[in-house]
Amino acid sequence: MTLIFHITSRDAALVARENGEYRAESLTREGMIHFSDIHQVLDVADRFYADRHGLVILAVDASRLKAELKYEAPVHPAEAPENEDFSRGKRLRYSNDPVDKPLADDLFPHLYGPLNFDAVVAVYDFESDMDGKFSLPAALNTDH
Repeated sequence: MTLIFHITSRDAALVARENGEYRAESLTREGMIHFSDIHQVLDVADRFYADRHGLVILAVDASRLKAELKYEAPVHPAEAPENEDFSRGKRLRYSNDPVDKPLADDLFPHLYGPLNFDAVVAVYDFESDMDGKFSLPAALNTDH
């Protein structure tokens, strides 16, 4: 079983469980939902979720997904030019730069459709420490 991970609010996860599917804002805005492999979760959390509370990590079995999953170069909408096109199949101009091709570890899972909640195998509370830094929940920590 290949697991991928998504950080969201506890409230959004509860609504998704009730509805049977999860739709991140990025699905409307960019045409996809951003996921991470386990080794990418903390960097994503520290960069995009600092000072946020009430978060959870959705652990998702990739083999159960109904929508198309692709591993692609990272997309950072907050850093994009105003006229950048985030529609399906489009990438940020700088992520297509041949001089700056990502390494395999830099590729992120992107889901091109809603997340069917029956693919979620676990939900983990995910709070930062007093300094605002995140640590993986014990069940996900592969260092021990």
